[in-house]
Amino acid sequence: MSHVKAGGSVRQHSQGSRPGKRLGLKKSSGEAVKVGQIILRQRGIKYKPGKNVGLGCDHTIFAMKDGVVAFGQRLGKTVINVQ
Repeated sequence: MSHVKAGGSVRQHSQGSRPGKRLGLKKSSGEAVKVGQIILRQRGIKYKPGKNVGLGCDHTIFAMKDGVVAFGQRLGKTVINVQ
């Protein structure tokens, strides 16, 4: 006889049911933005802030001036500007 009771397999209840972080582009190129509007949410600096754009403490890029979103390249990185 067995001296240890048989245990069932453990199921991962929370796997796949965790909500997403809602990262990514919120405004695309050519879209109008107002002061303070979020353009992009990211982890790390995948996209760099350019002219008239601020960088939040969680690497969120937001508009510092009313204008139109424009994407460009600088030193191999994608730069986001507001013109």
